Amino acid sequence: MNCAPHYKFFGPHGGALYGRLDLLNELTAYKVRPASNEPPYKFETGTQNHEGISGVLGALEYFEWLGNQFGASQDWSESGLTGRRLTLKKALSAVRAYEFELSRLVIQTIQSVPGARIYGLTDLKRLEQRLPTVSFTLEGREPRKVAELLAKEGFYVWDGNYYALAVTERLGVENKGGMVRVGPVHYNTAEEVTRFGEALKKIA
Repeated sequence: MNCAPHYKFFGPHGGALYGRLDLLNELTAYKVRPASNEPPYKFETGTQNHEGISGVLGALEYFEWLGNQFGASQDWSESGLTGRRLTLKKALSAVRAYEFELSRLVIQTIQSVPGARIYGLTDLKRLEQRLPTVSFTLEGREPRKVAELLAKEGFYVWDGNYYALAVTERLGVENKGGMVRVGPVHYNTAEEVTRFGEALKKIA
């Protein structure tokens, strides 16, 4: 299982800026002098990230495949969507539905481990308000050590504060190594979550 790719679009690190041309024209670009003063080139100097651009295309094509394979479970005739937009909507809806079950299973699995404490929403009736990414601590074990031991069992998790320093300070875990974070996604299985729970119980 991966740590938390949800906000990374399941693809490469790529960014895009969209804006009205007249407004982009007004923006000052901090650039080398030989670069054009006209958008988009005043913001895009040098060779573009062609590998990243190809990766974003690959991610979009993957989501199109998901939509075509798994997105037919509901009637979309009233959605007003067509073409690729409809296919991507179907894909994300299918992913969301599957992740409800992953969230439920991950929460219940971690809660079954002696000494485990989840930080965040655990009410199974409110799963629509969260992702299956779960942060937790294990009593008597440093988060870094838990992460290392899970790695030996084939599970990639993250430990620490995930750049959310104010949160871990407020929760009182920053000086204890932060938390462990696990984030299964739509290509993970219930069987993998079960094995993760078994590994965590062994560590505990």
